[in-house]
Amino acid sequence: MRTSLLRAAGAACLLSQTANAVQVTLSDTASVKSAASTVAYGLVKYYTGNNTGDTPGNLPSPYFWWEAGAMFGTLIDYWFLTGDETYNNITTQAMLHQVGDDDDFMPTNQTRTEGNDDQGFWGMAAMSAAENNYPNPPSDQPQWLALAQAVFNEYASRWDTTTCNGGLRWQIFQFNNGFNYKNSIANGCFFNIAARLARYTGNQTYADWAEKVWDWETGVGLITPDYKIYDGATDTAPTNCTNPDTFQWSYNAGIYLHGAAVMYNFTEDSATWKTRLDGLLAATTSHFFTNGTNILVEQACETVNLCDNDQQSFKGYMLRWLSGAAQMAPYLFPTVTPLLQANAAAAALACTGSPASGFNGMAGTACGFKWTTGAFDGEVGVGEQMNALSALMYSLVQPTTAAAVTSSSGGTSQGNPEAGTKPSTVLTLAPITTGDRVAAGFATTAIVFSILGGSVFVLK
Repeated sequence: MRTSLLRAAGAACLLSQTANAVQVTLSDTASVKSAASTVAYGLVKYYTGNNTGDTPGNLPSPYFWWEAGAMFGTLIDYWFLTGDETYNNITTQAMLHQVGDDDDFMPTNQTRTEGNDDQGFWGMAAMSAAENNYPNPPSDQPQWLALAQAVFNEYASRWDTTTCNGGLRWQIFQFNNGFNYKNSIANGCFFNIAARLARYTGNQTYADWAEKVWDWETGVGLITPDYKIYDGATDTAPTNCTNPDTFQWSYNAGIYLHGAAVMYNFTEDSATWKTRLDGLLAATTSHFFTNGTNILVEQACETVNLCDNDQQSFKGYMLRWLSGAAQMAPYLFPTVTPLLQANAAAAALACTGSPASGFNGMAGTACGFKWTTGAFDGEVGVGEQMNALSALMYSLVQPTTAAAVTSSSGGTSQGNPEAGTKPSTVLTLAPITTGDRVAAGFATTAIVFSILGGSVFVLK
């Protein structure tokens, strides 16, 4: 009798999970929004910054600060694409709490370990808020456009010509691992923000900087003649950025793809920016989207099961920027739409999990990492859930979807061209501990050895 009851209870549980599993009809906008809502709920359940005693804007360990900025940027787009205001209050609270004393996303609680790319993901979230006409902060608070301008201005002040003929370093401060590494994501944040500010404001100075970053990336070989985007290069002698790490990450490809589309939209220069955009799209689709299925794979680590917490979130950014590129250059939609649709369907199939731990959303709706399996793979976390949310909601982007606004086409966010140019108040720091250095993020060598180690294991 006891066994029969247990079996009945187990069957009921499985039926409940199946009923809750994320199901979507991609041709039905309401169905996609409903599925996105379910996945968004599971994502926000990871967030603890609105709990009593916690810090607004922070994700709990093991997630770094930059990924929280990426998450709130995703939630800003979620509001825009679905009309769901459920998470606007925590998003606005987090964005404003993390601006720091100088309104530049350099808060004292993060400065010890903050890199240029970390700051950039928060700056891009603010830029998305401006472009989407996300509700503006109270007038006595920093405004979205001004926050993005502050990040841009600080990037320009950090452009370093002492090595490699320019470029931004990965890290801002010398005491952090990666200070001697100039990489594509830090410079990609600069490029992306500069391009979007040029389009939003009409100011040519921003466009000139976007062109400068692009020229530097190609000059040191981080963007190759066939439009591969390599990770970065060490700037110390004797290499001086001449021996790049050739790992290709989807978020690097995506951030330059979107920035190039914005520059094409702004300049209408077919000879230069359309050529670059087409080259980037061709290189991106051939490398990251599997043949025959159009499913996105993080090739550098997913195929050998070595993606870390950071890398497990990259696919969502790729889809964000892929859809954004099509909005900026609508002729891309015939190529981009099938990719967005295929990955939305694949992500939904991966959102059927009920792990014993690590997920607090609705049972049967935890989203896995790999989308090529047609099922939940057992991996859960902020990155996995955010990837799936992105896959679902960016499939809503159509040729009729309103493109990002500008200051002359309905944008209401107030700017400040001088933002971020005053001396920072966060540079006087207490002595750095070993723990602080470790928390700075994974070192480049760690990435290299972990992936090479996995590759060797597979080859054996």
